[in-house]
Amino acid sequence: MNDVPPEDTPYWQKLEAEIRAVLAGYGYQEIRFPIVESTELFKRSIGEVTDIVEKEMYTFEDRNGDSLTLRPEGTASCVRAGIQGGLLYNQIQRLWYMGPMFRHERPQKGRYRQFHQVGVETFGMTGPDLDAELILMTARLWKRLGLDGLELQLNSLGTSEARAAYRRQLVDYFGAHREQLDEDSKRRLEGNPLRILDSKNPDLRELIAQAPKLTEHLDAESREHFATLCGILDAAGVSYRVNPCLVRGLDYYSRTVFEWVTDQLGAQGTVCAGGRFDGLVEQLGGKPTPAAGFAMGLERLLELVRGQLRPDHEPHAYLVLVGDTAQRQGLVLAERLRDAVPGLRLQTHCGGGNFKNQFKRADKSGAKVALVLGDDEVAQGSVGVKYLREDTQQQNLAEAALVECLTKFVN
Repeated sequence: MNDVPPEDTPYWQKLEAEIRAVLAGYGYQEIRFPIVESTELFKRSIGEVTDIVEKEMYTFEDRNGDSLTLRPEGTASCVRAGIQGGLLYNQIQRLWYMGPMFRHERPQKGRYRQFHQVGVETFGMTGPDLDAELILMTARLWKRLGLDGLELQLNSLGTSEARAAYRRQLVDYFGAHREQLDEDSKRRLEGNPLRILDSKNPDLRELIAQAPKLTEHLDAESREHFATLCGILDAAGVSYRVNPCLVRGLDYYSRTVFEWVTDQLGAQGTVCAGGRFDGLVEQLGGKPTPAAGFAMGLERLLELVRGQLRPDHEPHAYLVLVGDTAQRQGLVLAERLRDAVPGLRLQTHCGGGNFKNQFKRADKSGAKVALVLGDDEVAQGSVGVKYLREDTQQQNLAEAALVECLTKFVN
């Protein structure tokens, strides 16, 4: 679990602002919910025979003896909040959230035990057009961030009935080759055989490649849904690869699943992943409600786009104060300037110090100009403007002219 030092937070803020702008452009609204939930919520939604529930959750008993868990993902919490808040039944919702998640797993590049996600969840829309909108929205974000080299992988998991029939075929197939399975896969064979398809063990690659394919056992409606989605993406010019082994690590997915992956982050190559979870709302006690969404890890995304981000966080100006009268009036002047110039980032020198040291701090702050207020300037009703990043002669300006000058910097 890592701190984010002050020199890094502007990059986080810039990335978060870009994501918010894209989501707002599609009419999505933010929802916020607690970091801690009942453990049972995640067991019921994610599935008990998953790595997350079995190995990775931070679970503890509170003083009342209730089992609580730090949220390992956001979808279950969003559905729970939607049910309790009366937001879902017979309604259309486009929601998003952002914040920390917690999984006790091996830390690696772009993934830590406290990590941060942006999640998008939609409710009340059944068609492949909504699935396409989610994918197109992520593609727009990559373009806005200047991010190249991601591959979109797609698959359809069909209905729960189709998966049940397919599950039986997988059990028969992998059961006939049980001696070739690793211990994890043997355990999953009885509880969640589809997860064997997602195994990262290279020794199982050939066995998995020869396994029955879910796409060959889809119901007709799911096949049409998937074909329509692919047609929309083709028309929009979004390239993709159908990956029949893409099953996602959570039990609640159905029909469309997708991942944006990269080879630039080592083993943890998934940047954004999601799909449909039409049965989850009912599974968690709500009325039947179609749903779909995705989540992306901010640490991984930041690792990829940091070089393209240009956070604008330095002050526009640094106010140097020399003399007792100037120090008394400096803060008041700074407030007037902030009132007069919306968006002005003005850092005022505090704590005393001679003229030379104050200018060193002004330069170190990254400000474009130093504003110099000494006792003489106070008497004359002016402020000195010294340019720190360009070869321009120093000026002495009255307050009205200074406001005009600073407005140009902000704009």
